[in-house]
Amino acid sequence: MKRAFAPLLLLTLLLTSCGSQAGPEPVTPTEPVTGTVFAMDTVMDFTIYGEETLLAAAESRIHALEAKLSVTEESSEIYAINHNGSGHVSADTADLLDQALALCGQTGGALDLSIYPVVRAWGFTTGDYGVPETEELAELLAHVDYTKIDFDRKQSAVTLPPDMEIDLGSVAKGYTGDQILSLLREAGVTSALLNLGGNVQALGSKPDGSPWRIGVQNPLGDGYIGVLEVTDQAVITSGGYERYFVEDGETYWHIIDPATGAPTHSGLISVTIIGGSGLMCDGLSTALFVMGLEDAAQFWRETGNFEAVFVTEDGQITITEGLTDRFSLADESPFDEVAVLYQE
Repeated sequence: MKRAFAPLLLLTLLLTSCGSQAGPEPVTPTEPVTGTVFAMDTVMDFTIYGEETLLAAAESRIHALEAKLSVTEESSEIYAINHNGSGHVSADTADLLDQALALCGQTGGALDLSIYPVVRAWGFTTGDYGVPETEELAELLAHVDYTKIDFDRKQSAVTLPPDMEIDLGSVAKGYTGDQILSLLREAGVTSALLNLGGNVQALGSKPDGSPWRIGVQNPLGDGYIGVLEVTDQAVITSGGYERYFVEDGETYWHIIDPATGAPTHSGLISVTIIGGSGLMCDGLSTALFVMGLEDAAQFWRETGNFEAVFVTEDGQITITEGLTDRFSLADESPFDEVAVLYQE
């Protein structure tokens, strides 16, 4: 199925300073402080070349975001909207929702925030896995349509049609990483690495000026298929291996196609997105997985503000041309060839 793609807008944060308004001097200690926190249903690790107090600040910020964005926590803003049908949200939730809805539109609906009831029906949010009845899926799909989410940005007000529920989980970790990096930059940190449950986001380079080396997980087993060199970018992967169940010999994974309500079988088994925005990379890793390689390549050529690594079911690694000097096969990689997508 072909999808229409709207131009992807790249939002650039311009940092300016002058005179007495300048922020703290950049600080790059020779040894990092490290920390681990469990939040958003995953383990998050931090390596920060800065003051140890920043670990507590980062953890506090993460828990504050989780409290607003959780789809299952009864005190969260998203839970309230889903159960009341409407509500006002905080600045954080409004900012995330605004960007996420834009990404839904830009991907032609391959990313859809209203898919949550369908994902729940498959058991991926509850752990009670099973294949839904055809009639149940049809009923749930009738209420999947992000364009019907009424979001008043000025009033920070959200209204949903009857029987619709939303979930920001497809972009929440990426947004959270962006917020933590912003916190660190404001504190004068110039070098840090965040791993939010597999969502890797780098601040600057290593203290010695060399790029961070990030492994791309092997979707067919243990180890890595390759290594990426990145500076000041996010590296976020979506793959069928992350969450799945097997029933009657059939494997069903958690990446659901909003057009069918079923696990996506687009020919891809792993999509890694590399770019300056964690939120964008998080959302696109899911959306491009749904699209499949051909449409994903078209989307990349039309937008051009990210790079990608695709792994197909037939055992092919394809990278975008901006990675030709930044991606290398890992020693343990089961692959021995890499194809390259070029701008036409």
